[in-house]
Amino acid sequence: MSDTVSKIVIVGGGSAGWLMAGLLASQLRGDKQAPVEITLIESPNVSTIGVGEGTWPTMRATLEMIGIPETQFLSRCSASFKQGTKFVGWATGSDDEHYYHPFSVPAGYGELNLANYWHGQKERVSFVNAVSTQGYLCDRDLAPKQLATPEYAFVANYGYHLDAGQLALMLQEHATERLGVRHVRDHIIGINGSPDTDIESLRTASGAEIEGDLFIDCSGMRSLLIGDHYAIPYISRSDVLFNDSALAVQAPYADADAPIASQTNSTARPAGWIWDIGLQSRCGVGYTYSSAHTDDETALHILRQYLCDAKGADIDTLEPRKLEFEPGHREKFWHRNCIAVGMSAGFLEPLEASALVMIELAGQFIVEQCPVDRRDMEMVAKRYNKLFRYRWDRIIDFLKLHYILSQRGDSEYWTDNRKQETIPDSLSEQLEMWRYRAPWLHDFPYQDEIFSAASYQYVLYGMGFDTQVRKNERYLARDKKATQFFIDNHKAANRIIGGLSSNRDLLNSICRQAQTA
Repeated sequence: MSDTVSKIVIVGGGSAGWLMAGLLASQLRGDKQAPVEITLIESPNVSTIGVGEGTWPTMRATLEMIGIPETQFLSRCSASFKQGTKFVGWATGSDDEHYYHPFSVPAGYGELNLANYWHGQKERVSFVNAVSTQGYLCDRDLAPKQLATPEYAFVANYGYHLDAGQLALMLQEHATERLGVRHVRDHIIGINGSPDTDIESLRTASGAEIEGDLFIDCSGMRSLLIGDHYAIPYISRSDVLFNDSALAVQAPYADADAPIASQTNSTARPAGWIWDIGLQSRCGVGYTYSSAHTDDETALHILRQYLCDAKGADIDTLEPRKLEFEPGHREKFWHRNCIAVGMSAGFLEPLEASALVMIELAGQFIVEQCPVDRRDMEMVAKRYNKLFRYRWDRIIDFLKLHYILSQRGDSEYWTDNRKQETIPDSLSEQLEMWRYRAPWLHDFPYQDEIFSAASYQYVLYGMGFDTQVRKNERYLARDKKATQFFIDNHKAANRIIGGLSSNRDLLNSICRQAQTA
């Protein structure tokens, strides 16, 4: 095998495979001195789950980098705008209480830690409304931009809700027709190369042999290369995160003009939580739960009740899909000349929609640091494994934070989640520090942290966490500046609200433009 890394083979399609293909092909092509060929091979009969997915704002830059117009994406993927997540019933169990984790950072972020100054007014205004305009927009189902706003630009930061099956199809067409990705529909029946050596090629049912220098495993939970072939251990994190099952449905809107929510709605229930993702044409709804704390029949009853109350829908007319998973990740993600991306690398519950962003981050890393020569691969792989293990650990910490701050005592699920032995030491240490000062930039060592101090603040103070701020000389010297930030944020909210249409109206206008283009 040549030392030059010039042939990249992606195993598996879906969102993971085609996002990787689009990112790599759009960024690594065009070098005449070191050309890169990209092949994607997928089984011809693997279907996507299609329950509706959420993304982070990073997806805007990803799609733009790949070369897909936003208008085309919104129209093709039944996509809508997502400005964050609304958590209902997490703190006390009442459906009357909620808080937001928005995509905008607090006012003055990076200059002043407003969380330390909000505590004096927390009885009058929620943290999100004190420091951000986005809670006001979400309360009103408002869009994050105007029709005249350029593609991928914003008035309020946003990601998307989308149909993952349609996203994969759109990316497939773009990657094969415009970016030169070779697409092979075939079954892999063999791997040439022993578990102690590099993979040389893949054998298919049609008799073809697909050679490669770097193989990217996007084969989902089957984990054909990193798991079956290389036997890299899977580390279960079920001791920290309990949810391992889900029932998912596609629910219609009550009528064609029904409002489209500006956020993912996450509603806590006795043994898990219900996601509700509004697309243009339907909602993706599901109940993810712990099989150790409930059974499928009870879970179905909980989901049916939610659909009836929130959507006016009868689950008997729908077809819920049962999903089972073990929360966790591989011991390492890049081994020899194979990288696991997507569900082959790991899977956690979709509480903060981190699945797609981890694929984006993997693609970004490979684009920036793809080894030109095989001799460089071990060093790059070591760096990748260290960074992505750190990222998986931080996601787990952040997801667990939502559970341990809850005051719910209505079921063993919630009380078990607060047991000290289920809380990672890293999270416990941070919480101790945050009792006397709000989370801030120096608490997180990486510039591109998976969850920033702002995200921790929104969850902590949305859930009622109390920080006893020391009002020393430094604190008092900045009090006037903090007050001005609060005032300016309130004025900005009033100004922005008056200039934005509803999600439904803006998406309808954008899709009409797409049809006439």
